[in-house]
Amino acid sequence: MKASGQQYNFKYFEPFIIFTFWIVLFASPLLFGQFENKVEWDHVFDIWKNQLPLLGLFLAHRFILMPLLFFKGKKSLYFIITIVIIIASAAFIYALDERQVQHPPMPPLDRMERSMEAPPQDLLESELPPHIRPDQNSRGPIPAYANFLILAVLLVGFDAGLQLSMRWLGLEQEKFKLQKENVENQLAFLKNQVSPHFFMNTLNNIHALVDIDAEEAKHSIIKLSNLMRHLLYDSEENLTPIKKEVEFIQSYIELMRLRFTEKVKIEVDIPSEIPEASIPPLLFTSLLENAFKHGISYNKESFIHISMSFAKNKLNFTIENTNHSKKTEASSGIGIENTRKRLDLLYKNDYELDISDTSEKYAVNLNIPL
Repeated sequence: MKASGQQYNFKYFEPFIIFTFWIVLFASPLLFGQFENKVEWDHVFDIWKNQLPLLGLFLAHRFILMPLLFFKGKKSLYFIITIVIIIASAAFIYALDERQVQHPPMPPLDRMERSMEAPPQDLLESELPPHIRPDQNSRGPIPAYANFLILAVLLVGFDAGLQLSMRWLGLEQEKFKLQKENVENQLAFLKNQVSPHFFMNTLNNIHALVDIDAEEAKHSIIKLSNLMRHLLYDSEENLTPIKKEVEFIQSYIELMRLRFTEKVKIEVDIPSEIPEASIPPLLFTSLLENAFKHGISYNKESFIHISMSFAKNKLNFTIENTNHSKKTEASSGIGIENTRKRLDLLYKNDYELDISDTSEKYAVNLNIPL
């Protein structure tokens, strides 16, 4: 039987991605910094200080903006507030930079002494040839506020994409769970439909036998008991061994033979060697009931031919019977419809069910994978 699907657990995937992202971001000054002898922790702390606004933006976006605005249907308000926060934060960083430019911190004393001993920089530059003098108009590093704007947009996009992806995966998991429960409920319903129908037919057979042969009726009750054990207990499993299903079919046919005279030719061709494989229980019961219901006449000669074969991981089940009923009755009965529904639920498109309905013969050919 084909598996209908498989579930995956994404519970720890999102926290792992977020944790890894921030670890790499805060470790980048140490991993990619150019230090000659030792780590310049002042420089590293400055970079970490500049990354703190990004962390605050991320926390606000993840725990406030997305859950309380975006996922609540207030998308316009979400975009407006997010843009305002990013621009306001960039403006604040810009104001801090301007203040530091206007009021730079005093350098350490040792650095001041070295600068006093060294010749003035402008004098050195004036003595250099024009083609190697520093370009006064050359661009320096990216300003902190511009760097924040770029990283903030990327960070918000990353977090929004991650949350939307995880939300979509959660919905897909829930959809799969509901589909699986629906399939199981439908299978249980269909099996419960088959069981009472079969039980009623078999009891009618034994009831007809009591007045003819009481001893044989007792043996038939024992057979029925074995059938009901298979019907009530083995059918509760998703799969049952083919051997048990074959025994069930043979016992069912033996009980049905008791009702009919020699005018009804019942032939069974099932190999003695059965593969060690399993199939869904009671898969052929509806087909058997349909054949004995519509293929038998007490006034005319009738036949039922049943065969089963195995080849290339396939099971072929064929049942043919004389057609004494109208075509609409044989081909649209509850047994055939239930069998088709079960096959659709169990095998999707990986099975073949061919039905031939003529004025003389009604035949069903079923192929399922093993």
